[in-house]
Amino acid sequence: MRTILIWLPLALFLAFIGLFAAGLFQPDDHIINSKLVGQPLPAFVLPAAASDRPALASTQLATGKPRLLNIFASWCVPCAAEAPQLEALRAAGADIDAIAIRDARADVDAFLARYGNPYARIGLDARSSVQIALGSSGVPETFIIDGRGRIAYQHIGDIRADDVPMILDRLKATR
Repeated sequence: MRTILIWLPLALFLAFIGLFAAGLFQPDDHIINSKLVGQPLPAFVLPAAASDRPALASTQLATGKPRLLNIFASWCVPCAAEAPQLEALRAAGADIDAIAIRDARADVDAFLARYGNPYARIGLDARSSVQIALGSSGVPETFIIDGRGRIAYQHIGDIRADDVPMILDRLKATR
């Protein structure tokens, strides 16, 4: 019995080290995909987030033509980084609407003046209630909305240059 008690601390320590090492080598997935992919958009009506763009409502996203819905914020660094890719998508014919999260109109206006404005409409989600209803886990995120107002695809994180062709292909496939 005494021999077991002598070796028990070492065995517990080695078990702890083994668990710690296993955690280091396992992939860490913090991406939370929306459960609404394939489902209709939740109903919402948002006020205008920018001085030169109209407000946004969910009914405006069910017009028969697929659209992109970009979730962004003026304080979001990756949102600024994806601005050229959003402009490239718009230039390629994508219709893009947006929801600004926890923002102020003056800040959104300054962001758009600095990084460009590829959006047709921008709604202000001051309390992130629509963002949460969409199943969005952060900013930026972009959803492809089919012509019937259903979420066809969710792109988590900033859109990079190599994502643009894939998103355009998915938009075309959604038609």
